[in-house]
Amino acid sequence: MKAVVITVLGGPEVLQVQEVEEPELKDDEVLIQVEAAALNKLDSFQRQGVFAPPQGASPYPGLECSGTIEAVGGHVPRWKVGDQVCALLSGGGYAKKVAVPAGQVLPVPPGISLKDATCFPEVACTVWSTIFMVSRLSSGEILLIHGGSSGIGTFAIQMAKYWGARVFVTAGSEEKLAACKDLGADVCINYKTEDFVARVKEETGGKGVDVILDSLGQSYFQRNLDSLNFDGRLFLIGTMSGSVTELDLRVVLSKRLTIQAAGLRVRSPENKAVIIREVEKNVWPAIVAGKVKPVIYKHFPLTEAAEAHRLLDRNQHIGKILLFP
Repeated sequence: MKAVVITVLGGPEVLQVQEVEEPELKDDEVLIQVEAAALNKLDSFQRQGVFAPPQGASPYPGLECSGTIEAVGGHVPRWKVGDQVCALLSGGGYAKKVAVPAGQVLPVPPGISLKDATCFPEVACTVWSTIFMVSRLSSGEILLIHGGSSGIGTFAIQMAKYWGARVFVTAGSEEKLAACKDLGADVCINYKTEDFVARVKEETGGKGVDVILDSLGQSYFQRNLDSLNFDGRLFLIGTMSGSVTELDLRVVLSKRLTIQAAGLRVRSPENKAVIIREVEKNVWPAIVAGKVKPVIYKHFPLTEAAEAHRLLDRNQHIGKILLFP
């Protein structure tokens, strides 16, 4: 089969489509004929050698896909050949076929095309497992999303609004902020021209927000703590600006703050299956109701994966970038 191979570590040009062996199907897996795969920042990090795939994962990039089930393992009761699905992967999505544990597979939501469904697994599982399952964002609270125009950001805006929260976002251009506003964001902050801490304080009467979702890490850490209300929760899902920082514990103690963090790719299949069940139960109804929609910036054929990564690395897109095998 054809797959995108990272020939050496480096820039987008190292991505090449090559003939590779089909994945071996285990008893607890399904084999998906891929209709579409979505790009994620971790794909770029893997290409550069910043993060290696988890042990036992496919060496090919791609953390989510949609497609049609071509084969099922002997211990898979729910799915059958011909089912149209989307899936959360540990890797291998940039390919014609991928094998995935059955517990990481979701049905395509009614009303969503098979190609568009690839937008959902990674962002839905990330957002639901962090700000909802752990940070317990509730109706009436305020959520601040850094990178509101990203795939995760555009999904989180819609899901938080569906849940009854007030949503603040940061982004780096007026075009991105306008897109966030259209998706329902209440307060949109250009981090290049505004101090987001001051704006948060202004918009909340000096109180701050209740939950922050952040992938930057070091550069925003202290400012995030300053932006939180009493009993606020900071959830870290990345360290794009650095991983080492200082912490004045008095701020945490005095405001009763909680600092949380988690990655998705490195979780066990059992843990991912729990998240998948929660997503199908709580997120899929919002998608079916039309309250959460796919946000797609551009799509490329699999043979143009390098060009898709150039766009990803420029960080000028809004929502998701897709590959079609």
